[in-house]
Amino acid sequence: MSTKEEVKKEPKPGRNLGDLYEIDNQKGTAKLKNRKCPRCGSIMAFHKAPVERWTCGSCSFTDFIKPK
Repeated sequence: MSTKEEVKKEPKPGRNLGDLYEIDNQKGTAKLKNRKCPRCGSIMAFHKAPVERWTCGSCSFTDFIKPK
């Protein structure tokens, strides 16, 4: 019989709510930092390269930002 050693796994780096929301402690409110997808309602991601755009990971909706 072999002895089985316990292997401690380190927690995966994840996101906490402070990354996605701006929290106002005085008013007790939270505001979403990113946009919501107009097609499915999921939170969209902002990409800077190669072209600035907002992209939805769920439905692949992409909104390109026009250069000024």
